[in-house]
Amino acid sequence: MKILVTGGAGFIGSHTTDALIKKGYGVRILDNLQKKIHPKGKPDFLNDKAEFIQGDVTDKSTWQKALKGVEAVYHFAAYQDYLTDFSTFFRINTVSTALLYEIIVEEKLESKIRKVIVAASQAVMGEGKYRCLPCSKNNNHIFYPQIRLARELSRGEWDHRCPKCRHSLQWMPSDESVINACNQYAISKYSQEQIALQLGKRYQIPSVVMRYSIVQGPRQSFYNAYSGAMRIFALSLFFDKRPIIFEDGKQIRDFINIKDVVNANLLVLKHEDADYRVFNVGGDKAWTVADFYHTMERVVGKKKEPIVSGYYRYGDTRHSFSDTNRLKSIGWKPTHGIEESIGAYWKFINAQKQMNNILSYAEKQMKKHQIIRRIIS
Repeated sequence: MKILVTGGAGFIGSHTTDALIKKGYGVRILDNLQKKIHPKGKPDFLNDKAEFIQGDVTDKSTWQKALKGVEAVYHFAAYQDYLTDFSTFFRINTVSTALLYEIIVEEKLESKIRKVIVAASQAVMGEGKYRCLPCSKNNNHIFYPQIRLARELSRGEWDHRCPKCRHSLQWMPSDESVINACNQYAISKYSQEQIALQLGKRYQIPSVVMRYSIVQGPRQSFYNAYSGAMRIFALSLFFDKRPIIFEDGKQIRDFINIKDVVNANLLVLKHEDADYRVFNVGGDKAWTVADFYHTMERVVGKKKEPIVSGYYRYGDTRHSFSDTNRLKSIGWKPTHGIEESIGAYWKFINAQKQMNNILSYAEKQMKKHQIIRRIIS
């Protein structure tokens, strides 16, 4: 089987490519080698057994070339950032997915394409699912909060509160039915989900959507300001700088090892019960950001007192944790822990050359666009 992997020079794409080739599949990579993510050009970790096409997923002729002879597609190419170029999110994420299905239908490839797997994100669930414990004594008070606004965050009011009793809401695991996309990236990812599921069903193109939590491991770009705790904390320790822990460090995150993500990607390729469904792909263990940092200190053997003094990233969710029972029901489970993710990433960082200014560049970009802010005392 010949498989196309868009964004195959990236983090998830390159690891999935390696696994597919190891399984005996032929792989064609389509990647535009965006300079912000790949400033040094084609990465040296790319599998030389994969065919490589440099091109853009927003270009129809490039898609037509890349799809020739292909029987399955992993669509990982995406735009992910905090920037306010809203149209870019939809041009790259949404339009590219629409083009994929457009070409399959126009060129009558429905009988040849055996599976399309589209990368979505936990961000589609927004702030996720919460409940008010005091109010739940009498009935089930479930809430799906909207994005936290600047007027609350600027006062250091981190938690969502019950509109009735004003008690802090308790986060709950969010399953695939939770949809509350609150920013440009999340909205574009949800549109990809709908294109894949609805057009897939209509034209009988078996399609699967994977909602990844925070994926961790080697090959993550150092240059993407959007990528979070792993990059920030590891680079801070590498450069012997005190990292900023945003808010109070008690926010819940859901981290998953890249190996578990790859296993999920390969499982749904062959599993018919996965067709036309959305799957959360998460690590199954809740971590506070502060605990994650202290675990990193222990794993890498370096300590730096973090800065916890009212900084926050405008647009971050307070808590985010995915229920993965649906994916488990078809035979998957995460088996690689956070310590393994940290160790592999730390080894990756220490193997790099010319690492100067990486951390300060991303931080400056975030401050320039008023993403990193501080409470008003």
